[in-house]
Amino acid sequence: MKRDLMEILACPLCKGDLTLTVDEEDEQEIITGALRCESCSVTYPIEDTIPNLLPPDIRTEK
Repeated sequence: MKRDLMEILACPLCKGDLTLTVDEEDEQEIITGALRCESCSVTYPIEDTIPNLLPPDIRTEK
Protein backbone atom coordinates (compact mmCIF):
# COMPACT_ATOMS: atom_id res chain seq x y z
CA MET A 1 0.00 0.00 0.00
CA LYS A 2 1.36 3.40 -0.86
CA ARG A 3 1.40 5.98 1.94
CA ASP A 4 -0.44 8.45 -0.30
CA LEU A 5 -3.60 6.33 0.07
CA MET A 6 -3.92 7.51 3.68
CA GLU A 7 -5.22 10.83 2.32
CA ILE A 8 -8.30 9.17 0.81
CA LEU A 9 -8.93 6.07 2.95
CA ALA A 10 -11.65 6.04 5.59
CA CYS A 11 -13.21 3.36 7.75
CA PRO A 12 -15.77 1.49 5.62
CA LEU A 13 -18.06 1.05 8.63
CA CYS A 14 -18.27 4.55 10.13
CA LYS A 15 -16.26 6.67 7.64
CA GLY A 16 -13.90 7.67 10.46
CA ASP A 17 -10.20 8.44 10.10
CA LEU A 18 -7.76 5.53 10.04
CA THR A 19 -4.45 5.36 11.91
CA LEU A 20 -1.58 3.56 10.18
CA THR A 21 0.76 1.11 11.90
CA VAL A 22 3.66 -0.18 9.77
CA ASP A 23 5.32 -3.53 10.47
CA GLU A 24 7.32 -3.81 7.23
CA GLU A 25 7.92 -1.42 4.36
CA ASP A 26 10.31 -0.91 1.47
CA GLU A 27 11.21 2.25 -0.46
CA GLN A 28 7.89 2.30 -2.32
CA GLU A 29 5.16 0.59 -0.29
CA ILE A 30 3.95 -0.60 3.07
CA ILE A 31 4.19 -4.40 2.92
CA THR A 32 2.57 -5.35 6.23
CA GLY A 33 0.85 -3.40 8.94
CA ALA A 34 -2.61 -2.30 9.99
CA LEU A 35 -5.16 0.45 9.66
CA ARG A 36 -7.15 1.17 12.82
CA CYS A 37 -10.32 3.17 13.22
CA GLU A 38 -10.38 4.77 16.67
CA SER A 39 -14.07 5.69 16.30
CA CYS A 40 -15.40 2.12 16.03
CA SER A 41 -12.30 0.21 17.30
CA VAL A 42 -11.87 -1.94 14.18
CA THR A 43 -8.46 -2.92 12.80
CA TYR A 44 -7.92 -3.68 9.12
CA PRO A 45 -4.77 -5.66 8.22
CA ILE A 46 -2.33 -4.80 5.46
CA GLU A 47 -0.79 -7.97 4.01
CA ASP A 48 1.44 -8.26 0.94
CA THR A 49 0.92 -4.51 0.26
CA ILE A 50 -2.90 -4.87 0.15
CA PRO A 51 -5.18 -3.32 2.81
CA ASN A 52 -8.12 -5.60 3.65
CA LEU A 53 -10.97 -3.15 4.23
CA LEU A 54 -13.71 -5.74 4.46
CA PRO A 55 -15.83 -5.52 7.62
CA PRO A 56 -14.55 -7.96 10.27
CA ASP A 57 -17.69 -10.12 10.22
CA ILE A 58 -17.20 -11.07 6.54
CA ARG A 59 -13.39 -11.03 6.43
CA THR A 60 -11.61 -14.36 6.03
CA GLU A 61 -8.45 -14.63 8.05
CA LYS A 62 -5.47 -16.78 7.12
